[in-house]
Amino acid sequence: MGSCENLPNHELISNLKKNEVAIIMVPFPAQGHLNQLLQLSCLISSYGLPVYYVGSATHNRQAKIRANALNPSDIAKIHFHDLPTPEFASPEPDFNSSSKFPAHLQPSWDACMLLREPIASFFRDISSISRRVVVVHDSLMSYNVQDVSSFNNVESYVFNCISVFTLYCLISITKGMSIQLEEELLKKLPSLEGIMTDEVREFGASQKPYMEIRSGDIHNTSKVIEGKFVDLLAQVTSEQNKKQWAIGPILPTKLDHISNRNNICLEWLNKQPPRSVLYVSFGTTTSFSYREIKELAMGLEQSKQKFIWVLRDADRGDIFTGEDRKVELPEGFEERVKEVGLVVRDWAPQPEILAHSSTGGFMSHCGWNSCIESVTMGVPIAAWPMHSDQPKNGFLVTEILKIGMLVREWGKREELVTASTIENVVRKLMASEEGDVIRKRAEELGEAVRRSTEKGGASRKELDSFIAHITR
Repeated sequence: MGSCENLPNHELISNLKKNEVAIIMVPFPAQGHLNQLLQLSCLISSYGLPVYYVGSATHNRQAKIRANALNPSDIAKIHFHDLPTPEFASPEPDFNSSSKFPAHLQPSWDACMLLREPIASFFRDISSISRRVVVVHDSLMSYNVQDVSSFNNVESYVFNCISVFTLYCLISITKGMSIQLEEELLKKLPSLEGIMTDEVREFGASQKPYMEIRSGDIHNTSKVIEGKFVDLLAQVTSEQNKKQWAIGPILPTKLDHISNRNNICLEWLNKQPPRSVLYVSFGTTTSFSYREIKELAMGLEQSKQKFIWVLRDADRGDIFTGEDRKVELPEGFEERVKEVGLVVRDWAPQPEILAHSSTGGFMSHCGWNSCIESVTMGVPIAAWPMHSDQPKNGFLVTEILKIGMLVREWGKREELVTASTIENVVRKLMASEEGDVIRKRAEELGEAVRRSTEKGGASRKELDSFIAHITR
């Protein structure tokens, strides 16, 4: 394994050969963020550059064991550098909270702010054996990488884990500028109310002073998806004079190495008709109350559509501690639906499920990982945003790209979504003419996005341009 864990620094140095250009990845410790930077690591490493993935031992382990869709031989080329994990509380999520924001993860995020010193020390080691060091970091880790400015051969780039549309809206609102959208769309744009806790808002704001150090921005999107907003973002940030690259989707678009993988979801999908299955999953930061789970179960059953439902609670700060609650489904539910539905309580191979020919829809919380995976695989979305950037992502999917439909409006986020609402949306997406039109549009967009990552495509050109820039 290309790992350099726990070596004393002088040994680490003598073990590493002199680098021309070395890349250091500094992810934020939450699954959706860890995952995107690991995908990017494999992508950059495919250009023959050494890539170091730097995080607490716990979160590096999490990133590796959940590396959906990535080829193990590609991950083996990444050098994982384990920092000592600071102590932090890892409480279980609050299932009954009226806000879906995963506030229980706050202690793990606060703890990661203690990593500045060990990260700076690693920069020092790598910069002493490299002509140039390129640090690619999550925007939420800006405070931790501020010491890049004290080395003359180190430069940093922010990797944005959210859609460019969301980023553009946030920056416009912060600067008091109007968002460039048609009047009709502006009226429907979800508000920023209730998207996060005050603590997280302050946490984000505390990173701002250290953002200026960066040399540019990388986005996990394609101009094919968000070209208009990439241009608008460049306009509203023009005074910063930072370079921008839209290099996404960074996930592998060809999943040949896994079609023969043993997995209950994929085996079950192999037996279903094309485009007949709705995949239901709400990511790693959403927990439902018993009442909400019951409504969702009844809605899926009444829709009479095939489904795979990943029924999991939000991650804890440390996913390797604590017992998961055993979620009870309505009595007899699994028995009654066993011909049409599959309930999975483990980690599911989401990109592979979305890429499967039997999958015809995705009920999603609209985290950016899930959106970009669904868009890339050409699968339409039943959008049910929960917090953070998700309401804006859901709006992008349903109103702008028109490749999905809303399960419920953001303004009604504190109301219970009933079984009949869920049944109607599922039927509309999976078994109506309107659903077919949306699916065709999603498939066409997916095709265009996959093409953009091939030689000569828009995203590949942007990635080549980024690599050329950092190896100049």
